Amino acid sequence: MTMHKVKLIAEFCQNHNGDFGILSQMVDAAAEGGATHAKIQTIFADDLSFRPEFEEGSIGNDGSVRVIKRPYQAEYDRLKGLELSYEQHRLFVDACRKAGMEPLTTSFNLTSIPGIRDLGWRSVKVASYDCGSTPLIEALADNFEELIVSTGASYDEEIENTSRVLNARGTKYTLLHCVTIYPTPLEAMHLNRLAYLRELAPSVGLSDHALTSQDGVKADMVAIHMGADTIERHFTVLPVDQTRDGKVSITKLHLRQMADFAAMDHAAQEAYLAEYVPERDIMLGQRSRPLSDAELLNRAYYRGRFCNKLDNRQIFNWEPDARQQLGL
Repeated sequence: MTMHKVKLIAEFCQNHNGDFGILSQMVDAAAEGGATHAKIQTIFADDLSFRPEFEEGSIGNDGSVRVIKRPYQAEYDRLKGLELSYEQHRLFVDACRKAGMEPLTTSFNLTSIPGIRDLGWRSVKVASYDCGSTPLIEALADNFEELIVSTGASYDEEIENTSRVLNARGTKYTLLHCVTIYPTPLEAMHLNRLAYLRELAPSVGLSDHALTSQDGVKADMVAIHMGADTIERHFTVLPVDQTRDGKVSITKLHLRQMADFAAMDHAAQEAYLAEYVPERDIMLGQRSRPLSDAELLNRAYYRGRFCNKLDNRQIFNWEPDARQQLGL
């Protein structure tokens, strides 16, 4: 029996450093590596939320981090230099299609939807921290053919509600298992969560943040062998130390390794894993589990990192009347 076709998403994040020339190189390299999809992120610094608790952060008596320190101005300045214009979004869509890949972007707030809606995307990504943002998910489902929803740092009730909403609407969608620890140790992968997501959604996959230099694409291959329909990995053409996400990003060679593995039949995959991935069992973990302290820490910062701004107010994607407030 041959394996089903697996979508391989090369997530470019901000590894282009705001340089469209580098982004173009990434498109070419991802296509050569066997990616089926290439993804950017629609991020604008002006949408960054100001939340006072993150200006200084908080350290507990035991020395552990209680609240992440991420001052607004420094983060704003960093993001401003990484922005891609909507015209560059359009050029990216065209370049991906010419290279034989489907283009994707992540929409981080409601107010970005009108700007990206008519640029040629068929599918869009929902970031982990918006898995529970029903107004955003409904708005995206109204405007695009397919949603790919990460579920990292989300509670089961949020995942299940999103599944109910999308199933009721008849939306084509995929739920991606994700652990929002950067990098994610293999023993924290909990790939058995794929079986849980399979009970909710028509299509499931893995968004993986493993330490590439140590663990390569081992978790991705195990997930493919377990029946994952989609794998997403951060992707780079630059040295590890030249981008913020370099340590969890793969290269063209890693992509090719995944594509070749996905093309094997099930028995050949099993033999490969038995010989080359002795860590397989430690990746399986639990089907149902509480979020770890590290995930909760990241959830507190990243959920609401971006907002919708109107009349000097910050409107968050999960607010029940967010679309009405914004006229969307």
